[in-house]
Amino acid sequence: MSVLADRIDFGRQQCVVRVGSLSARASLRAVVVVATLLTAIVVVAVIAIGMGKYTVAPLDVVRVLIGADTSFNRVVVLDWRMPRMLMAVLIGAALGNSGAVFQALTRNALGSPDIIGVNSGAYTGALVVIGGIGGGYYVVAAGALIGGLATAVTVYALAYRNGLAGHRLIVVGIGMSAVLNSVNQWIVIKLDHHTAVTASVWQQGTLNGLSWSQVLPMTVCLAAATATLLALGPRLPVLQMGDDAAGGLGLQPDRTRLAYLVAAVGLVAVACAAAGPIAFIALAAPQVARRLTRSPGVALAPSAAMGALLLLVSDVIAQQLFAGNELPVGAVTVCLGGAYLVYLLISQARQR
Repeated sequence: MSVLADRIDFGRQQCVVRVGSLSARASLRAVVVVATLLTAIVVVAVIAIGMGKYTVAPLDVVRVLIGADTSFNRVVVLDWRMPRMLMAVLIGAALGNSGAVFQALTRNALGSPDIIGVNSGAYTGALVVIGGIGGGYYVVAAGALIGGLATAVTVYALAYRNGLAGHRLIVVGIGMSAVLNSVNQWIVIKLDHHTAVTASVWQQGTLNGLSWSQVLPMTVCLAAATATLLALGPRLPVLQMGDDAAGGLGLQPDRTRLAYLVAAVGLVAVACAAAGPIAFIALAAPQVARRLTRSPGVALAPSAAMGALLLLVSDVIAQQLFAGNELPVGAVTVCLGGAYLVYLLISQARQR
């Protein structure tokens, strides 16, 4: 493996990694930003694991993680708090990548899965499975995937007219999301009392009660969806150039877009099956990462790292904002994401 630094791409310094016949290229700034975000995730995770009614100092958390501490701290860190932290990172990364794909496909900063209704559709599919046949994580994830895909295909079909315009897709998606939210409320009302209460809390997006039993399935599903994105190669930036340019470069825009759509909905489904429809992470993470890296379009790795950090920080706020009363993390992301959405709408209005 070799890592080279070269000044190319109109004066931007690039990093090129070569492993045999394979190579990958990224701007040096993007590499530094991703490394900084990953470092911040580790620091916040160590601090978050130690916070709670039973406090564990950050140094003691590190000693537990490296196997140097076998006291009761080990139970607190590894059995009680570590799974929740890992799930926050995994779910945040999944939502960040999903948002990046949807925003690239729609070529619009508002084109995230929670805005265009995919989150609501995934939640509908999960509710149908929970209320109908029940089952474990994989079954619920499959139901969420089917619901999300059905929603995405429906929105795509309704918005398609001599091509796919990003603003038309967003408007149709907002309408579809409103319809699905009503359907979800109707399903919750029809469930038995215990399941309905659980579904109502889960609808807000929550990491409460997650354990090691959810970490492995989530990791497997996330790895499968990520592998699909990697298999598609560097086609996403080409799609962002428009269908005419993509076709001129040898891509089949509709088929390539469909493949990315399936992978992106899969990421939403695995996140929704674990923690419910967490809003606004997929909206904010790709755009914040894009501003930090100063890239011309959204990128997957920075978006995933930013999504993981945003959800992790939001979960810490949800746990510590009201001592003794944990909020669903979705309540925090809605507040933070709503403010960002207002800013995004104002900035786009000024640009026009």
